[in-house]
Amino acid sequence: MKKFIEEFKVFITRGNVIDMAVGVTVGSAFTAIVNSVTNNIIKPFINWIISIIIGADTLSECFTFLGAPARLEDGTIDLANSIYIDWGAFINAIINFFVIAFVLFCVVKAINAFTDKQKAVTAKLFEGIISTEDKKAMKKQGISLKDKEAVDAYFKAKQAEADRIAAEEAEKERLEREANPTTEELLKQIRDILSNK
Repeated sequence: MKKFIEEFKVFITRGNVIDMAVGVTVGSAFTAIVNSVTNNIIKPFINWIISIIIGADTLSECFTFLGAPARLEDGTIDLANSIYIDWGAFINAIINFFVIAFVLFCVVKAINAFTDKQKAVTAKLFEGIISTEDKKAMKKQGISLKDKEAVDAYFKAKQAEADRIAAEEAEKERLEREANPTTEELLKQIRDILSNK
């Protein structure tokens, strides 16, 4: 029994279960938003168009009866006891599908764009391009790792500074050699002078 409880504890605290729980919660809230958009924004326009075209006031009045409709005592149609095709419910389902598909497309597109940026930054980190020191220096300069152009500009400026320092050191080394030549260099200079005479 103890082993069973331990396995259950491991299962319940795994990332996938928590992610699934978050997904279900967000999904139910997302469904409420989509239903609100469909029922409160899109359907009124469709109802208005349908009332112009076929004279029905709403989608809920779009029926095709298969046979004579059952009527109540006051003469209204009894839908519970009638056989009919509910075109309004069908059109509502299609509208809901397209709204959900469009919103999911937008969400996935935004997530993919964010993920692609993160992958590019992560690739640079793993390639060793962005070291911890570089990240600290960029943070001091107010450069975000997500801003690709600013990061590229930072590395170009860093490379230009490294090239400038290397050129200065090379020039300094050359001047130092000229000022303090080695014995071998002095002997070569003497040989060159003697050979020219």
